[in-house]
Amino acid sequence: MDIKQLKAIVTVAEVGSVTRAAELLHLVQPAVTRQIRTLEQELGVDLFERTGQGMRPTEAGAIMVDRARRALNELERARAEVQPAPGEVTGIVTVGLLESTSDLLAEPLVTTLAHDHPGVELRLMTAYSGHLQQWLDDGDLDLTLLYNLDSTPSLNAHPLVRERLWAVAPPSAGLHADRPVPFTEAAAHPLVMPASGHALRRLIDAAAGRSGAAMDVVVQTNSMRVQKQLVQAGHGWTVLPGVGIADDVARGALSAAPLCEPDVWRSIVLGTPRSGRTPPAVEVVARELVRQINSMVAQGRWPSARIQGDGSPAEDE
Repeated sequence: MDIKQLKAIVTVAEVGSVTRAAELLHLVQPAVTRQIRTLEQELGVDLFERTGQGMRPTEAGAIMVDRARRALNELERARAEVQPAPGEVTGIVTVGLLESTSDLLAEPLVTTLAHDHPGVELRLMTAYSGHLQQWLDDGDLDLTLLYNLDSTPSLNAHPLVRERLWAVAPPSAGLHADRPVPFTEAAAHPLVMPASGHALRRLIDAAAGRSGAAMDVVVQTNSMRVQKQLVQAGHGWTVLPGVGIADDVARGALSAAPLCEPDVWRSIVLGTPRSGRTPPAVEVVARELVRQINSMVAQGRWPSARIQGDGSPAEDE
């Protein structure tokens, strides 16, 4: 098993065609076919099946492609780390951002790192907390924002921000930041909610239980953007963290107010793996991400947020 074979199976899996993969790898088609067949003979299993839609990995092939992709990424990272310019921090860093924070944090993080640390190649992934935690555990992320999570055997959780959840409605509802809305009032409207099982939905369901309110959930979605679009279109109200709706409220697309009776809060943490060494490039990105978050809170751009701790990695307990 060699690097050329790993590149071949990953590329074929991504494009679904040996011909196209050969073009991308700057090889002739028979060479790519030979690399795949040699690896299949070595492993004793078929890695691909031909279908009307092209080359599709078998079950064994999907496992090999996933592992091969990670191995190639690690080799690429190692190459970047061991060939730095003098005094320059270099490397590839994959960062997870909660979907609700990406509009606020992604651009300034990229801009600052490009200016201060041009040798760092940043890769940003956005998703919900549960997906990000899984990707961190699987080794696909170097660090990530998560919420309502304590340290676990596999990761350290460094507290960053505690923020309030808001009732979100069309502009005609006239909600305002300085007039909190009781949960029962929000629940009296049709609700567009995160899908069941989502961590944010669990917070909302718990608040409904404490308030004794029965929710009329008319739509469930796994997309914050879809939640906001449906509210703007008049399908109901929703509940979201303030950071996810600040720009929408500022430009008049939505109105919003903090929830009360009960107040509903979530805590955002920086998740990092417990095992393995932390490359200098990852340390640089982690420090800058924490600095950006602290700056956004201090500027009032992160509604109803409070800094938790100093954001620096704590000692393992």
